[in-house]
Amino acid sequence: MSFVNRSRQLVVRALPNLRMYSGEPGSGAGKGGGGGGSIREAGGAFGKMEAAREDEYFYKKQKEQIANLKSHLHKEISFHEDQIKRHEDAIRRHKEQMSSMDNK
Repeated sequence: MSFVNRSRQLVVRALPNLRMYSGEPGSGAGKGGGGGGSIREAGGAFGKMEAAREDEYFYKKQKEQIANLKSHLHKEISFHEDQIKRHEDAIRRHKEQMSSMDNK
């Protein structure tokens, strides 16, 4: 048995009640679809703190993505409004040409 495996077994045996089983994010391994890393697997205050930081990161990332999407949509709207204006001007010019032809 390697030194690393032996060390892990000793730590697990010495700290058997370290994990909490409430089902909250950061409360230990196996909650929410995966371990999530050694800090979250250990549970306790550090696990909850890490889960909160992760939630905060994804919340900020989502807000950033929504802001980028809104900005992109505003640009799209402006582009289409400009296109509408150009088409309306073209329609007006063509109508003027047609009316000038009718008068001849």
